[in-house]
Amino acid sequence: MSRILKGRWALVTGSSRGIGQQIALGLARHGANVVVHGRTEKNTDSTRQLLAPMDVEVRTVYGTFDTESGSQDVVHQTLSQIPRIDILYGNHGVQNDWKDVFDITHKEWADIFQINFFSMVTLCNGLLPQMIENGFGRVVLTTSGIPDIPQLTPYGCTKKSIDKYVFDMSAQLRNTGVTIHSMDPGWLRTDLGGPNGMFPVEAVLPGALVPVITDVLESGSVFCAQNYRGL
Repeated sequence: MSRILKGRWALVTGSSRGIGQQIALGLARHGANVVVHGRTEKNTDSTRQLLAPMDVEVRTVYGTFDTESGSQDVVHQTLSQIPRIDILYGNHGVQNDWKDVFDITHKEWADIFQINFFSMVTLCNGLLPQMIENGFGRVVLTTSGIPDIPQLTPYGCTKKSIDKYVFDMSAQLRNTGVTIHSMDPGWLRTDLGGPNGMFPVEAVLPGALVPVITDVLESGSVFCAQNYRGL
């Protein structure tokens, strides 16, 4: 258990399954209280059941990030239930449909940027000011090292936008006690990664937790969880 995380509150978006669920479990094992997020309240049942035996508090929020109002509602639900968020894992995201890059419409580009990128900005705008005020915060946004796949260019561009956002925000957060990182989970066998992924979903730990339980990574950096397997 980490003394750093004991009693802290963490919001993990997209934690009803997959990578987000593993991160929620990992944080709880280190003593953090967890706000579980799913598209619907029912979707959070599995993660809540897994967290139930642990000596932490658990809350749930639900909703989609495909609109600005939906993103703001997740922030509102969170802050209406607990006094503060100390740790934010922005883990939700979708891929665009596989098609020739020249056939991807403007709406498809706009829709995936809303879910994968703009909603992250909304979450940070809603939660970081309080972290700064409290003098402590850890923000980890999920990125991807996906290379050279034109059919998934919108998805890849949203992830590179996250990396740039994290880099620039690290300057804003300098000397505040709040750090921010981009986390590439690696190619995992999940609904998004598919059945041919190199690693099981459990392999996202312990690497995904490195920037919240250690200070070995410089704020603003991109890191791969798989580089810390066996830590």
